[in-house]
Amino acid sequence: MKTGPLSLFKRALRKAPPVHPVDRQLAKRWIKTRLLALYPELRQSPEALEAAYQALDLQPHYGTRAGDAHTYYEVTLPES
Repeated sequence: MKTGPLSLFKRALRKAPPVHPVDRQLAKRWIKTRLLALYPELRQSPEALEAAYQALDLQPHYGTRAGDAHTYYEVTLPES
């Protein structure tokens, strides 16, 4: 199936579907688990873990091409 320029343009104008709250919580839990694996010193301080999570600046993106995941997250590291 070929996609013409008009269909690509229409797809670009569509509003992205909202991220489901369950998916958002699963992503947050997975990222926090990875932070704990990488930085064991965060295990004793939930406040520091939350601060590290907030500092990552997560951006949800939506797959636009065939074969892309429906939603994926891009992690932007904080400027130091």
